[in-house]
Amino acid sequence: MKLGSVSMKDREIVTVGGPLPRIVDAELLDGRKVRIVWEDGETKVVDLAPALESRRIYIPLRHDDELFRQMRVSEYRNALEWPGEDLEFSAVWLAALPSITFDNGDFRNAMDELGMTLDGMASALEISRRLVADYRKNKPIPRHVALATRYLVEHQGKA
Repeated sequence: MKLGSVSMKDREIVTVGGPLPRIVDAELLDGRKVRIVWEDGETKVVDLAPALESRRIYIPLRHDDELFRQMRVSEYRNALEWPGEDLEFSAVWLAALPSITFDNGDFRNAMDELGMTLDGMASALEISRRLVADYRKNKPIPRHVALATRYLVEHQGKA
């Protein structure tokens, strides 16, 4: 069968988007936090605790530290898995989670990406200009400010 001047045989491979994320390594941290090393070299620390609370299937992983420590990267590197009842988190889902780490450099980068001044960022986050200046330097950034900043970056230009 021909489509225009190209045969169907020449169109057997269809690609959409980028490659699927692959996990190289995963390391357990405190609580239900996991450091994930991705195939592209990126490292991300994620907190699985909220996800474990969101679905009944994860009840065994919520409080059983021994079971949680049995986490491993799946054979095809497309999930984190635990022995037993099909307990896993897909790499696609994990890649979509925000990293729990957000430092002053991330804050500065976000401001640059948003094109924000100190006053603009203070207004957008509804905090003082002084706090914005401190977050740009070395003051620890509270989780709620980090989440709000990420939200601003992810939703810029969508309003």
